[in-house]
Amino acid sequence: MISDYSMANIKMMNKDIETLSDAGFYAIAEKTLKAIEISLEEAFQETDLDLDISRQGGNVVNIQFEDKSVIVVNTQSPLQEIWVAAKEGGFHYKWAGTLQEPLWLDTKTGAELFSELSRLASQQAKTTLEVKFI
Repeated sequence: MISDYSMANIKMMNKDIETLSDAGFYAIAEKTLKAIEISLEEAFQETDLDLDISRQGGNVVNIQFEDKSVIVVNTQSPLQEIWVAAKEGGFHYKWAGTLQEPLWLDTKTGAELFSELSRLASQQAKTTLEVKFI
């Protein structure tokens, strides 16, 4: 059974969590989206993988794969979350880190954003991809 991870659960898991102001959220969310873009662009350059990575409206990253499937990563500023939509479903990630050690955790499972995005992108690309915070 999957349980919901409230902010209280997340804070219990990582007592060092830094509360983000709106400006802090925008800054770390932008760094996160940029890291996703850079990681996938590096994978594109290192392989013959056909990826189309594009930014929409500043806060949305679209990743289109060779089979035309898409992963959409976007920020939800009012909730201070990052949302991911993939073939497998939709996922919401809440900030649970520090500026020195960024960490976004799924609000339902507690899974970490970059490892889950690596798994989802690898499934849709049909090859191993690593998405990491740079």
